[in-house]
Amino acid sequence: MTIRVVLADDEVLVRDAFRALIDGDPGLQVVGEAGSGDQAVRLVRELRPDVVLMDIRMPVLDGISATRQILAQDDAGPVRVMLLTTFDLDEYAFDGLRAGAAGFLLKDTPPRELLSAVRVLASGEALLSPRVTRRLIEEYLTGPAVPGSAEERLESVTVREREVLHLIARGLSNLEIAGLLNLTTGTVKTHVSRLLMKLDARDRTQLVIAAYETGLAGAHRRGG
Repeated sequence: MTIRVVLADDEVLVRDAFRALIDGDPGLQVVGEAGSGDQAVRLVRELRPDVVLMDIRMPVLDGISATRQILAQDDAGPVRVMLLTTFDLDEYAFDGLRAGAAGFLLKDTPPRELLSAVRVLASGEALLSPRVTRRLIEEYLTGPAVPGSAEERLESVTVREREVLHLIARGLSNLEIAGLLNLTTGTVKTHVSRLLMKLDARDRTQLVIAAYETGLAGAHRRGG
């Protein structure tokens, strides 16, 4: 099946470049373009794409606010939002995740990686720029202590599930996690499903947030 994509960016030249790249891939198709966040919200409601490539800084309504509105729509369906920006800033990445975005990439991401990222999101997984993920982990390693309530959320999480959650926070796919932990992909999927239930997370992106909030994103580094 063709993955249907909506582009949201206030710069026409950027949209043209993304359209040419995406439409040049036989498995992907741009079905709509928006020049502002409010236009993106309306387009998603009308077209119901699989993936939205969303710029963060746009007029009228910024990309993070637009993402929040899109995912709050009852009729939004399984749309996945990828935030794109030229600014490598931690607060954008975390605010975007909190808004429900399933991915965060910089605009200088190589074309092949961008196309791969669209497919990753369409398959239901989350994806973060390794550069952004690394900076987020470093910030949490030097941040304030994790509150007791956050640790309580991990009481029912097993050691193996903590390892899986740590790797999810690093942006690894199920296949990559399986390789590192010498597990089958089916076993990793089972661990992910249990984590979603235990941490009351609706998707993989919220697991990333949970890993940051509980300190697991950097737990393995703390241990050396």
